Amino acid sequence: MRLNEENESPAQINIVPMIDVIFAILVYFIVSTLSLTRLESLPVNLPGASTAQVQDAPPVTVSLTQAGTVAVNEQTVPMGEVQKRVRALVPAGQKAVVVINADRDANYGQVVAIMDQLRQIPGVRIAVATQRP
Repeated sequence: MRLNEENESPAQINIVPMIDVIFAILVYFIVSTLSLTRLESLPVNLPGASTAQVQDAPPVTVSLTQAGTVAVNEQTVPMGEVQKRVRALVPAGQKAVVVINADRDANYGQVVAIMDQLRQIPGVRIAVATQRP
């Protein structure tokens, strides 16, 4: 009997299942935090685009509803004050991404007017929100 005990390999702890569980928990938290970043907008029906890419959480969101209501970070503003409100939110001399959430049935002229106002702010990059079909 002594011979069998010597030939047995020492006990080992297999950590692969533990790594799998930790990775699954990490993925869950990453996905759940990404879903929380879209809370700064008005409810609009976004147009679809198959080439849409996920962007980092933007500090400023400009929303345009089908009825023509304009909001900057969920605060309704007149069309002429979009630039003023965004300038107040973007730190001077820093680059920022401003996402335009325009309803698919919104007036195209209003979208262009908003983009024109945003282009006049130095350091602002414009992104148009879409959703994958």
